[in-house]
Amino acid sequence: TGKLDPHYPKVCGHKGNVLDVKWNPFDDFEIASCSEDATIKIWSIPKQLLARNLTACRKELLGHARRVGLVEWHPTAANILFSAGYDYKVMVWNLDTQEPVIISPVRIINCHQDVILSMSFNTNGSLLATSCKDRKIRILDPRAGTVLQEANYKGHRANKVLFLGNLKKLLSTGTSRWNNRQMALWDQDDLSVPVTEEDLDGSSGVLFPFYDADTYMLYVVGKGDGNIRYYEVSADRPYLSYLTEYRSYNPQKGIGVMPKRGLDVSSCEIFRFYKLITTKSLIEPISMIVPRRSESYQEDIYPPTAGAQPSMMAQEWLSGMNRGPVLVSLRPGSELLSPLPLPSERPISNSVALASPQLLDQTEKLTAEDGQRPFSRLEKAPRWAAEHKLEEKKSWFTNGFDIFECPPPKTENELLQMFYRQQEEIRRLRELLTQREVQAKQLELEIKNLRMGSEQF
Repeated sequence: TGKLDPHYPKVCGHKGNVLDVKWNPFDDFEIASCSEDATIKIWSIPKQLLARNLTACRKELLGHARRVGLVEWHPTAANILFSAGYDYKVMVWNLDTQEPVIISPVRIINCHQDVILSMSFNTNGSLLATSCKDRKIRILDPRAGTVLQEANYKGHRANKVLFLGNLKKLLSTGTSRWNNRQMALWDQDDLSVPVTEEDLDGSSGVLFPFYDADTYMLYVVGKGDGNIRYYEVSADRPYLSYLTEYRSYNPQKGIGVMPKRGLDVSSCEIFRFYKLITTKSLIEPISMIVPRRSESYQEDIYPPTAGAQPSMMAQEWLSGMNRGPVLVSLRPGSELLSPLPLPSERPISNSVALASPQLLDQTEKLTAEDGQRPFSRLEKAPRWAAEHKLEEKKSWFTNGFDIFECPPPKTENELLQMFYRQQEEIRRLRELLTQREVQAKQLELEIKNLRMGSEQF
């Protein structure tokens, strides 16, 4: 945190503009990047971070004829990477080789007629959804490269598409025929017409959707906007329920999110954005906090979530195997919950659905001045498991890196609460010190009286 030196080291091995970067979900020290130079590079970041500019990549992937705009890691299989280029091709790469330069992808998907705008996997990585400049949404078999579903709906021009966990639904953001920014919800088994559509406003910035499958929360971020809208998603009507929004006067040029296993569970943080504000040359963390008075671990807002361990190797996935993610508990010091992951996705049950957050009171929306952070006011839902006492925080290692050595940034609200607690503790200690001083004076007086009595005797 704070202002960086202008000469702070960078990763700068591409010969053209970098168009996309993605951290490996199973290795916190590996990044995939793609560029206008038509290459994809895999970078190994030292655990001590960078001391000088990094120009030598671990692997280089050559296959696209034009610039590469998107990269996406497979959500459950190790060393499987997807890339989409301006040659209208999606390429599947197996990185589980010793070769530093890979020329041939294991699969080339040729079904698109224009530039691919976004890619999204379902929970176990058996389906890939894409949005394209030809205005079509497609659901593909990522291994065979075949189109399973295709949307030709003319009333919605999709820009971004996203699988909504295991709800069997897709969400797309784009524009309506009247050029209003719009969201559309689709049944993944029938893309003929959207299940529902919702117009947002008449702005022109691209809408980026982010979905939290653990809390059924959808966040919608507009490029050039200062606000972040959030919704609750349900399997039944009305499907999308508007909750409230974070507001700021600083427009975001781009935004990233922290993986669930990096959140601060002690403060009930359920989502964290990193907002790029180019007008001020800074990246600002924005935390979504569920206000809770209890200091114990809140299991209803932290169900088992995808961890940092792959559920299968690259060759297993290429041979046709499907497995859901390996689940972990976010309770500090806990172990893996599913060392042998099930092949199917987690089913939706009524007990889990009850744990989805609700808005306490729409009239209690927090409107923020510039720099203030309003928090999602979520209702405390019924527990899906028994509440346990908070365990002592143990060192929690991810790929050999202790995340408690670098705690997440504190929000203004949390820092204020900490300040008040410290002031209260200082006041209590001063009162205790005053009591001890009084007792010491009384003891001195008694000793003096005893000495005088002994002398008289």
